[in-house]
Amino acid sequence: MNSDGTQDARGTHADPVPRPAGPPDVPTTPPRPGHAPGVPPVPGRAPRPSSTAEWLDADRPAARPGIWRYGYQLPKPAPERLAPVTVAGMLVPLALAALVWSLWQRGITSYQMAPLRLFTPEEWWWGGTVASPRVFEGREVPAPGAEALVVYEGVSFAVLAVAVAVLGSWRAIVRHYVVRRPQPARALVAAVLALVALSFVFPEAFPVVGWSPVPVVDPLLSLTVLITDSYDLMASSFYTNTLYTVVTLLVVWPFARLGGWLPYAKELLAARGGSAAAGTAVPERPRSQWPGLRDAGQHEAADLLTAEVAGGRMNDVDCTRVEHAFAVARRGGAPADFRDTVLREAGAAWTHPSGARDLPRRRARHDLLAEQVRIGGWAAAERAPGAYHGAGAALGPDVLGTSLLAVGPSGSGKTRTLVEPVTESLALQALTGRCAVVAVSAAGSPLGADDAFDVIVRIGDPSSVHDLDPYAESDDPDEAAAILAEALAGDLDTAGARGAATTLAQLLGPFRAVHGRFPTLPELRELLEGEEGALTALREALSARGDDVMRRELDARARQTGTPGDPGRTLADRLALLNRPVFADFFGGGGPGRPFSLRAVAHHPLRVRIDLPERGHEEAGRLITRLVLAQFLAVVRESRRAHFACLVLDDATGTVTAESVRRIQRLRSQNAGVLLALRTVADVPEALHGPLYGAVGCRMAFSGVTTWDGNRFAQTWGTEWVETTEVAKHTVFADQPMTRALHALRKLVTGRAVTTDAVTVRQVERERWSASELAHSVPAGHAVLSLTDVKGEHAPPLLVDLRE
Repeated sequence: MNSDGTQDARGTHADPVPRPAGPPDVPTTPPRPGHAPGVPPVPGRAPRPSSTAEWLDADRPAARPGIWRYGYQLPKPAPERLAPVTVAGMLVPLALAALVWSLWQRGITSYQMAPLRLFTPEEWWWGGTVASPRVFEGREVPAPGAEALVVYEGVSFAVLAVAVAVLGSWRAIVRHYVVRRPQPARALVAAVLALVALSFVFPEAFPVVGWSPVPVVDPLLSLTVLITDSYDLMASSFYTNTLYTVVTLLVVWPFARLGGWLPYAKELLAARGGSAAAGTAVPERPRSQWPGLRDAGQHEAADLLTAEVAGGRMNDVDCTRVEHAFAVARRGGAPADFRDTVLREAGAAWTHPSGARDLPRRRARHDLLAEQVRIGGWAAAERAPGAYHGAGAALGPDVLGTSLLAVGPSGSGKTRTLVEPVTESLALQALTGRCAVVAVSAAGSPLGADDAFDVIVRIGDPSSVHDLDPYAESDDPDEAAAILAEALAGDLDTAGARGAATTLAQLLGPFRAVHGRFPTLPELRELLEGEEGALTALREALSARGDDVMRRELDARARQTGTPGDPGRTLADRLALLNRPVFADFFGGGGPGRPFSLRAVAHHPLRVRIDLPERGHEEAGRLITRLVLAQFLAVVRESRRAHFACLVLDDATGTVTAESVRRIQRLRSQNAGVLLALRTVADVPEALHGPLYGAVGCRMAFSGVTTWDGNRFAQTWGTEWVETTEVAKHTVFADQPMTRALHALRKLVTGRAVTTDAVTVRQVERERWSASELAHSVPAGHAVLSLTDVKGEHAPPLLVDLRE
């Protein structure tokens, strides 16, 4: 990317990548419902003005994979309610503890019925307990061993309190009523509880309360007497005050932890000491004000772009493109170049080499700021998580980077509801510089309008402007042989594919050494068939050059020609499908079309569409699709791209091979992905069913799939543990004559025998989606979709309404 806002659209070699002009200007049409979130259609180079920037400032919260983020509301957690059994678990131990402690205070327990009786029964009732006797006026009451009883009383109370806390549901109660409350309410509730607890421990400090003290301080004082045997220490005010302070801290400490006092205090101090202008803090700027640029000191550029957005001279493509350019400039350390380009070209800076700033028409709902296209809505079902209830279903590079496999019969809506929206979204993202897309259309059904693509290769059409390079502009004979062998013999067994690559390399290397180029398909077919004239001429040219290495390669190929198991004959037969008169001017045959290499998408955000030949060349179309897939998988791993690259196959029948499955697994780490659409899984060799489902991260089953296809999805999605409830009715057989008579009377009146219900609740393992459910329970216009993003986050297989 140059500082003047242009992009170099050349290929990796001398031949430039085609750079078509922008689409012709067309009259602006009014926005259609469902076009885009608040963004009017912008044809060609002239964006339509828009007075508001709500589409830019709208919240797009982070969400689970596949959720349409524009206008999405995060689900609020359901309020937690305490079950009656939880409340009972709190109250019952508390009531038992109150009863036990009352018996202790009344002196009914065994250790207080023993021979320490100091009073008459009347005095006992009104005089207090043995451990804490009440002294009447004018009468001293000796109480030998009272200190030990006081300590024993405190220990008993502590054991009783711990038992109540353990047996009761105190943790659930505290978590429900206190911990879940926000600050400062949580700190306030904890403070009130601490005051209540202190009023029990020190009732003298709270004269209004008037209840008996909890045995905490007295047992500690009595324990000191028993250990030190000294009353002078207890008479010391310093000791007693210290003891009171320690007890107070011990009582308050759990409530301080419960209320989060220390973190709350740190938060308040940080907020107060952070700045004196905290009360006049500037609120967060909306996205239409370009806060990122302002934080980086680019105020002039931010002001200019803000005016452009407010004046309706920038659309979502322009905003996304400028944001992407700013991110690239920050990584590259060139903020000055970014500023100069923005001030010079404003919203038209870094325009795509085609000159287009939008597609002429949008059929799907797009949110380029979140890199998403909406394909429907998640159906609210029992097995759907709460985050997906009422949310839209969307796809983007985050999930397409793990590749997507879609299976559905003809007419189920694969092209209309999935392939076309995804292709359109990737084409829009290519205009922002963040994506490159290659779409392979099925015969007779092109994906999108012609003016939505930079390069269109119409195989077999004489009017095609571009041609497809069968060798992907490669300089290495071994690499070119591997790509071509994958296309010609990749659907055969693995040994045959490896032998085919070796056979082709033995011919491509010598031919390139002599002619400086790879052979055309007719020339390659003659060499594979072992034409004596072609081999002899090539051998003589190598001998004249003195290239003994390549001559030995050619001699080895000549010795294998015609032997049993020779891959050359199979390759020649497959190559004959492309060596037809309709393809004479293609694949480097010298036609008027400019050669195009798929290697360009690894370096530039191009929009490429490849149209397969019309009916009558189905097998040739599958071979071409395999060739495109092999080239794409080979070129995307060569460079460290900043943009996402995606290949869309509208019909992947006969395309998947063992080698392609292995390479699809590695696309996730190469910032690339593929979308494969199949009518049935039977279009893939049976040995590759399991590896294919394991290689892709996203799987989609459309309505109408067969049980055989559904079985593959069911095995891939696996099972889950669910709770089931079974109710069984058992007849009650009475033993007593009176009971039998009552049962007989009840049966006579109701007509039913007396039964009892036996309820069984258990955990069972159940398929997420069974083959039968996928084949018969998915309504028309729906599909079951499971997603995995490039970070590894999963979305379970859920039902999607594609008509929303």
